[in-house]
Amino acid sequence: MCQHVCNPRKEIAFPLPFTTMPLLPSSFFLSIPLLFILFCACIRSVYGSALTTPIAANERLCFYADVDKAGEKIGFYFAVQSGGSFDISYTVTSPPPASKEILSGTSERQGDYVLTANTPGEYAFCFENDMSTLTEKLIDFDIMVESEPRREAPAKPGQISEQTSALEESIFRLNGMLMNIKRTQKHFHTKERRGFSVVQSTQNRLFWYAILESCGVIAMAAFQVYVLQTFFTKTGRRYKV
Repeated sequence: MCQHVCNPRKEIAFPLPFTTMPLLPSSFFLSIPLLFILFCACIRSVYGSALTTPIAANERLCFYADVDKAGEKIGFYFAVQSGGSFDISYTVTSPPPASKEILSGTSERQGDYVLTANTPGEYAFCFENDMSTLTEKLIDFDIMVESEPRREAPAKPGQISEQTSALEESIFRLNGMLMNIKRTQKHFHTKERRGFSVVQSTQNRLFWYAILESCGVIAMAAFQVYVLQTFFTKTGRRYKV
């Protein structure tokens, strides 16, 4: 979200009865639609779904993404946030009727892949928690279907200045930088969630260990009191006259 900070205007009294504002150059008005055209031409249409979902032990969970035409790019990212050894098995299969396995992995903590769809249709992305018999796992995944439309020529080619190529390069460079920032954020988010899961698991273990230790100390104290009371009671009866 962009925030615009505007400075308050100060009223100035002019001695003249009226003032004329300077006219903006015509190139300024031409640059506005030019920037809009370049932005619409260079931006890529992305269909994505970012989800965080739990997977129970011995459960297989599948998600699907539609590809309209062959040659489109499919981005697939996943990371195990918590549970067990932070590992999961996954498979990616092509659309039916072939349903061919194009990508798979076992006991993987995270992955970031870019695939090229050879055939249009519904691709399946499945996760299976088969390495754990009791532990539930929490995964964060992102499925993106990208397409790069062809840039259409403007109605009046004469309006395109010589700085068009430089502006395109700047836009693509910014796009790459934003994608790198997004990947870095995902990486640190995964590390933070895993660290939190480890700390929470250690805290729970310490809590139950403290409870067990307290119960053991109380039981030992009660046993010692009972032994001493029984010992002195029997001894007093034996030597009683």
